[in-house]
Amino acid sequence: MSHWHHRSDAVHWYMQEISSRVVAESGIPGDRYHLGKLTIRGFKDAPDFILQIDGATGETENFASALKRSVQCANAFRKLGYQQEDVVLLMAPNHIHLTTPMYAAFYLGMCVAGIDMTLGVNELRDTFSFNAPKVIFCQSDKLKDILAALDGLDFKPQIITFDKTDGFLSFSELLDKYGNETSVENFRVADFDSSNTIALLVATSGSTGLPKSAVVTHKNLVVSIPYMWHTFDKFPTPTRLPAVLSPIQWYSALFQFVFSPIIRHTRLQSSQPTTQEHAYYLINKYRPTFMMTSPNMLTTLFKIGDRDKCDLTSFELISVGGSAVHPNLLKEVKEVSPNTEVLVIYGMSELSGLAMAYDGCLSESLGRPLSSVTVKLVDPNTGKEVTEPNVNGELWVKGPGVFKGYYRNPEISAQVLVEDDWFKTGDIMYRDKSDYYYFVDRLKLLLKYRNHQISPLEIESVIMKHPGVYQVAIASISHKEHGDLPVACIIPHEGSKITAQEIKDLVKGTLTDSKQLRGGVIFLKELPQTSTSKIDRPKLTKLVQCMQRE
Repeated sequence: MSHWHHRSDAVHWYMQEISSRVVAESGIPGDRYHLGKLTIRGFKDAPDFILQIDGATGETENFASALKRSVQCANAFRKLGYQQEDVVLLMAPNHIHLTTPMYAAFYLGMCVAGIDMTLGVNELRDTFSFNAPKVIFCQSDKLKDILAALDGLDFKPQIITFDKTDGFLSFSELLDKYGNETSVENFRVADFDSSNTIALLVATSGSTGLPKSAVVTHKNLVVSIPYMWHTFDKFPTPTRLPAVLSPIQWYSALFQFVFSPIIRHTRLQSSQPTTQEHAYYLINKYRPTFMMTSPNMLTTLFKIGDRDKCDLTSFELISVGGSAVHPNLLKEVKEVSPNTEVLVIYGMSELSGLAMAYDGCLSESLGRPLSSVTVKLVDPNTGKEVTEPNVNGELWVKGPGVFKGYYRNPEISAQVLVEDDWFKTGDIMYRDKSDYYYFVDRLKLLLKYRNHQISPLEIESVIMKHPGVYQVAIASISHKEHGDLPVACIIPHEGSKITAQEIKDLVKGTLTDSKQLRGGVIFLKELPQTSTSKIDRPKLTKLVQCMQRE
């Protein structure tokens, strides 16, 4: 294992080797990015290697079994008449069957959409409307909601349940009844253009809260995902046991699900919901060596008072991203597990992965741009490029990982994918003289007090320095004359007695007059979260309007 500020090309050499063999076999140069052919090559190379462990049940599956079942599933898809670019929708826990239809879809050029299985009927209806699935895989306990959500829509997908239930085709029946058309040896993966064929529709809500699906191609993923592994220097099998603690709709689960057959790693996952208690059970029992997680989940795992229940020292590397990471959190991880390296990552579904290479020597920074992307900062008011250091601008990115737009949503796609293939990230940053980039805030989250722009993150970072604060989020109330008045929403550490005045004094002693907590302070038991474990800002804003503020 190397150090956080060291990057190895080992993953790229390995990808070159496996993709060269795929191309040598097919004679099609574009197959170096064909996830279906790369996956089958990976499975065939190491039939006895363990692909996945369900930590809740102890079930395991090796490459040979995964290959056989995914080929059966692809045979069934062909038999049922599914075509390239038809949508396969997966909404189920991380059990041993979840990714089988995904690999089958990759073989045939179908698109895979992972969906939050906790969505209610109305949210499901919205999701189905814009994804227009041809087939839905789910657990039988979601059937009622799915049928209610499909009612009135002008398409009727096939519904397949992972468990057995009356009146619906189960997954095992699908494989038995339709899956044995061709043997693994005689199975032919479909030929298609890997640069333009959709592999995944990745759920993303941005900061508007409206659900969308980012269109990510085979080539987008094959170019981008290896950079998730570029601090490891041994391939195949860069690390003993990566853990997947996120649901399938998150990138932090998808990059492992997609690439585990290709770079040959065993993944620990669970068919049970990832509560703090269950995560502790999995970590204590299986001793995973790597995970990618959100700051909120990491905060929960390393929470003072609870973390003594778990030995968190098995991790060689933890990647954390998805929202801002407070330096305090990195310090706490280091205190508990000094040998664990923590990599703060900056990426998005729309980039199919990362944009920056983090350097642990400058922990306040996101790092420098990866060699696979071109970036620039643009003043959102004037549209002019920001060329001088330490001046804020919106980050624009281009490169082979940039997505193809939002599925069936040309209007919103046109707002973010602009001339010359630039993608507007919506993130405000500045860079220093050495080309290190620093996150300021989401463009849409900046508050305006009189003529001043205020970053909620900046105020949150100050408040997090108070030893009694467990979590904080800044919302605002509107004032006719002055604009946005910041409100601090705080979860204190258990047993700590913090007063609103202490928090106001801390901000007053650190930040300029325009950034003071003119909207007050609220103490809460929990912060509302989106399905992707980020703070639900619109909900929080509604909450502060009607609560007593100090």
